[in-house]
Amino acid sequence: MSHDPGPAPTTFTLARDGDTAALTAHLNTGTPPDLANGRGDTLLMLAAYHGHPATVAALLAHGATPDLANDREQTPLAGAVFKGHTEVVQVLLAAGADPDAGNPSARQAAAMFGREHLLAAHP
Repeated sequence: MSHDPGPAPTTFTLARDGDTAALTAHLNTGTPPDLANGRGDTLLMLAAYHGHPATVAALLAHGATPDLANDREQTPLAGAVFKGHTEVVQVLLAAGADPDAGNPSARQAAAMFGREHLLAAHP
């Protein structure tokens, strides 16, 4: 008896779940690295918000824009700071993400949630 595996995961699900290998395969076949859903959340935003540093790094290596904000003006860096994902924050900052981009910015989010230490190396 065979089991129906169900529908294949969407590219957004791969980013959200941190399935770096499968997402990279999509990117290698032409999926735009700045692909966004109906709320403006990019693949990078989903990977960053859900705490997947390897997936974030892969998206950046494929040309994802680090400061691309969603429809609510939130950036991937602000999302990672809000969630307290230290490694993701480090990957984004190393790629040139701006701690002052977005609204609230990552810097504002850090101040609101007592996570200033995440941005300490970027005055």
